[in-house]
Amino acid sequence: MFGFPVFSFVAFSGTGKTTLLEKVVVELKSRGLRVAIIKHDAHEFDIDHAGKDSWRFTQAGADTTVVVSATKAAIMENRPISLDALLSKLSDVDIVLTEGYKLGPWPKIAVRRGATGKDFPVDPSECFALVTDVTIDSKVPCFGFDDAKALVDLMILNAC
Repeated sequence: MFGFPVFSFVAFSGTGKTTLLEKVVVELKSRGLRVAIIKHDAHEFDIDHAGKDSWRFTQAGADTTVVVSATKAAIMENRPISLDALLSKLSDVDIVLTEGYKLGPWPKIAVRRGATGKDFPVDPSECFALVTDVTIDSKVPCFGFDDAKALVDLMILNAC
């Protein structure tokens, strides 16, 4: 569908998925891959700051505001936009990781930390892989929180 594989990391808040994703990104980058991450935020967020030019453009009604410097760029869609639409805007990446998209059609890597008392956020049988510190009986490949290398090996094997 897109020119790159997409893997969705799903978990309840406080399980360590961001820390896990950091490790996965480091491992992917060590293999020379270009990585994009799309994080779903269940809360309102704002990367703009009141009074700044970009904020003023958004307040004036701009549907999209783009801020560019010599080293980075940010595109702010000031309206709801689907994950498919976001993915279609990406280019020059080898792999996309999402955080928080439980309902998408992409392979899911579900994360569970025993100390939270919460289960996996989706049925483990629907997942590509599981990451947990709890012993479970599953036919789905299961990894510990320090197994980013092995998880990436599986991701790359299945992305080709």
